[in-house]
Amino acid sequence: MGRGKVQLRRIENNVSRQVTFSKRRSGLLKKAHEIAVLCDADVAVIVFSAKGRLYEYSTHTSMDRILERYERFSLSEGNSVEEFTELEGSMNYDHIKLSSRIEALQKSQRNLMGEQLDSLTAREVQQLEQQIGNALRNIRLRKNHLLTNSIVELQNKERSLMEQNIILENVNSISFRESLL
Repeated sequence: MGRGKVQLRRIENNVSRQVTFSKRRSGLLKKAHEIAVLCDADVAVIVFSAKGRLYEYSTHTSMDRILERYERFSLSEGNSVEEFTELEGSMNYDHIKLSSRIEALQKSQRNLMGEQLDSLTAREVQQLEQQIGNALRNIRLRKNHLLTNSIVELQNKERSLMEQNIILENVNSISFRESLL
């Protein structure tokens, strides 16, 4: 017995919506993989969740190569008015792509600052902890390097001042002797 027709409208229950998203996303990515394998096609799928997480799939060809190919294809078709529209669309795509990258970097920065960690999985939190640990080690190495250089400079300055002090003491003792004579 088959299912009834699913009415396409937003699912109001957050838990049900998340479960449906997860299942359908997996099904979509599975279908993309199947068409790529069965038909030897280059396939790229990009999905952003409601929380802003990125899910992607691409075939043996990298996502960047497929997107570049798509841009070239969309720019090469049509007459001059369509080309302008497509160029405008391409620039809009670049804008969206850069905006997405900026958003991802800002999210990463907020995470590194210890903010908005609720949406992270346990694995993502471990990776973040490792990144922060590596950054802390690099900072400590840099600090120690700077302190060591500062100590060496101060020791050299101390030696120089001691030598100057000895020279001045010798000059003063000579001039004192000359004044006595």
